[in-house]
Amino acid sequence: MAAAMKGSLAIAEDSPHDVVTGLATRDAARVRLTRWLDDGRPVQAMLIGLRRFDAINLAYGKGVGDAALAEVAQRLKSFAASEMDGLWLVARTGGGQFLIASAEPCSRESWQVAAEQLLGTLGRSFAVQATTLRLSPRAALLRGLVGEDADSMLDRLAQALSRVMDRPGGLLLGWGDGEGSAAGHSAAQFEADLLRAIDDNSIELVFQPQFACADDRLLGAEALARWNHSKVGRIGAGALFAIAERADHVAPLSRHIARLAMQQARAWPMDLRLSLNVTPNDLAAADFADRFAALAGECSFPLWRLTLEVTEQVLVADIGHAARSLAALSARGARIALDDFGAGFCNFRYLKLLPLHKLKLDRSMVDGIVTDPRDLAVLRGIVAMARALDLEVIAEGIESEAQRVMVAAEGCSAYQGFLRAPPLSGDAFLALATGA
Repeated sequence: MAAAMKGSLAIAEDSPHDVVTGLATRDAARVRLTRWLDDGRPVQAMLIGLRRFDAINLAYGKGVGDAALAEVAQRLKSFAASEMDGLWLVARTGGGQFLIASAEPCSRESWQVAAEQLLGTLGRSFAVQATTLRLSPRAALLRGLVGEDADSMLDRLAQALSRVMDRPGGLLLGWGDGEGSAAGHSAAQFEADLLRAIDDNSIELVFQPQFACADDRLLGAEALARWNHSKVGRIGAGALFAIAERADHVAPLSRHIARLAMQQARAWPMDLRLSLNVTPNDLAAADFADRFAALAGECSFPLWRLTLEVTEQVLVADIGHAARSLAALSARGARIALDDFGAGFCNFRYLKLLPLHKLKLDRSMVDGIVTDPRDLAVLRGIVAMARALDLEVIAEGIESEAQRVMVAAEGCSAYQGFLRAPPLSGDAFLALATGA
């Protein structure tokens, strides 16, 4: 589903927002859907329901229930920002139901791939007030019809969701147009296609530029994988690695992406850094540090120009082994960043045990800093803690000049986001880096 450009949120800051989650309300979403449909845009939507969510409120209290809703909202926004292209919106439509929609061309198969990946993200366990919860999300999908209005779309979504909410089993999808699930591409076919894509070099990379907060100087870029599937269209990194995991092919895919990125980054000016994401499969390997260093040597790319980004999900399996592997690479010159800080459990134990050099703030940590004093206070607290630990702070998802000015004033060293540049092709980033 994702394209080579991170999308932009369609709901204005002054639109009505849900008090629990901070997302747009149903009415605000209806207004935006109406505008898209009136403009003749191709609209895809999914309505997500949390199965038996009322039981959480009854068992643990409304405070835990509200915290769970806020966590879902956070995951929805992070997913949409990283995996969806062009205009999109996320809203809470009531209770344990959420709407996510896009106003960009998208195949039926691609929309289902995105939904499957999102449901997997929402289904991961998380901690709330000393309680570990695992939600059971369901989703109804549809594509807007010619001449349809927003109320009709929302009604069709609600009817489709009601048909799948009470079905037992794993994560389920329902289509609101009576056709059933997306046809034409099975999971096995996706897996076979992926193996061929790696072999024939059809996995592409884009580079998200990173800039210095102090003077807007270009510092480097984060490499992101994209797969232009011949039938489904653009598939972003999240869905790509989900397919690779089902095929037990994450390690070859990760090595392939790292090799491509280092080969392209060799042409950059020497003062620019390359950031690469590290997967759980990478860190689980006993010889990860040695194999990665050897790969960098084969690519003639110095480790001191590399930043390896790890997320909490990467680390939860074996923090001790992860720390040793990362320390071995750090000793050889690589820098280590804790990515998406604030989007998950925020386990501060990682800050003690890992050889970190940088914290990358999740976009949710900067979304409200211009208008919400509490969000600004949280940012200040994180930056103060990072300063005490001698860690740089990089802010992700900077989309306005006001946000940039504020993160710079609060002590962040770098930022990335749609304000200065979307993810760029290799040639476009090289042109930016060299002034060509």
